[in-house]
Amino acid sequence: MNIIIVGCGRVAFTLVEQLINENHNITVIDIDEKKVQYFTEELDVMGIVGNGTDYQTLLRAGIEHTNLLIAVTDIDEHNLLCCVMAKRLEFCKTIARVRNPIYNTETGFLRRELGLSLIINPELIAASEIARTFQFPSEIRIDTFTRGRIELLHFKVTANCLLNNYPLKYIRSRLKCNVLVCIVTRDDDIFIPDINFVFQEGDAIVVTATPADADAFFLKIGIHTNRAQTAMIVGGGTLGFYLARRLSDVGIHTKVIESDSKRCDELCELLPNTDIINGDGMDERLLIKEGLGKVDAFTALTGIDEENVLLSLYAKKISKGKIVTKIKRTYYSAVISNMQLDSVIFPSFLTADYITKYVRSMNQTSDGNMENIFKLENGRAEALEFFIYEPSLVTDTPIAQLRLKNDLIICSITRNGKLIIPTGQDEFKVGDVVIIITTRSRFYDIKDIVKR
Repeated sequence: MNIIIVGCGRVAFTLVEQLINENHNITVIDIDEKKVQYFTEELDVMGIVGNGTDYQTLLRAGIEHTNLLIAVTDIDEHNLLCCVMAKRLEFCKTIARVRNPIYNTETGFLRRELGLSLIINPELIAASEIARTFQFPSEIRIDTFTRGRIELLHFKVTANCLLNNYPLKYIRSRLKCNVLVCIVTRDDDIFIPDINFVFQEGDAIVVTATPADADAFFLKIGIHTNRAQTAMIVGGGTLGFYLARRLSDVGIHTKVIESDSKRCDELCELLPNTDIINGDGMDERLLIKEGLGKVDAFTALTGIDEENVLLSLYAKKISKGKIVTKIKRTYYSAVISNMQLDSVIFPSFLTADYITKYVRSMNQTSDGNMENIFKLENGRAEALEFFIYEPSLVTDTPIAQLRLKNDLIICSITRNGKLIIPTGQDEFKVGDVVIIITTRSRFYDIKDIVKR
């Protein structure tokens, strides 16, 4: 596959390292000649010095033969414009890194109107990863889709679990849990259960739910998530904002310590249910005063890696809570691995992994409106992501009235940034992102799920 990457930063470097090993032809573009030279020498890729929004620059990079353009500069608007230019010049897939929270609720609109294949937000992905660490133990494995908004949670039914010998149809009617059971693996068989299915000890279950609904579900069935009740965040930047909002949404009482008083005023308006503390997060007395020794979870999200490491080591010394450290510089990974830190998040790695997963899915999805394909249960099931660009025979009709094919389940609908766990009365709308899970059939277009 021919790929152009605009922007030679940390994410681009990590991404090229991953993609170059999968036999892709990669060209990088940046206005900084030194950065381009570094990439070409260290990674053995073709480099173009220029602006990714410039017509001649894209032609020099070979846009006419390009399958995918990825724009990961530090400027959101520049990334969006790069993708628009690429779509105007040639029909290729485009991915834009967009970090500003003001665009977060408009991703569906931007994708539809600008013809983007994917909009990725590194801070939002990292926030989701940290939030999961605070919420769930290792016994519950999580797959995420749709830029972290959709979660598939994997767990096993134990002898003491309420689901043991429990009918599936009672999960919503009696337990009042808004979760959707997607896949069950029993012995060597994998299937999508019907309404009359009865769970047994040893069943491996995959469910989807919002974070808040998932927490309530596990509590009711007797699986203790050891979820944090209180959290402290040092650093009120974009990542800190996303994380605090996510934690607030699931009922985790959160404090954010931020040194910039103006930013504190902004956070107070954006996060009315979060305690915002104006102060120096490196001040030991302040941390003790605000209850570091008692919190269930702590994370250091400042813009300085060394501060994050020191804060995490200090927090581990006086707190028994879960601790997550954010590191920007990927070349610190070897050093960090030798430190006694609990969990370390590299946003660049997470972002690169997310894009790489999409690139791999492109090799299998050349037609229709399927955006991504994800293998589940050792490849025996697939989660398919569709973006609905236009009206069709499946839109504006209750799901219950659609003649759906066998061995599939509609896992989720994301509309204007809001997750919907579908029922028979829900409908597909233009602009929706839909996740379908299937154990047999292959679909390339959302219309393929309906019997003809």
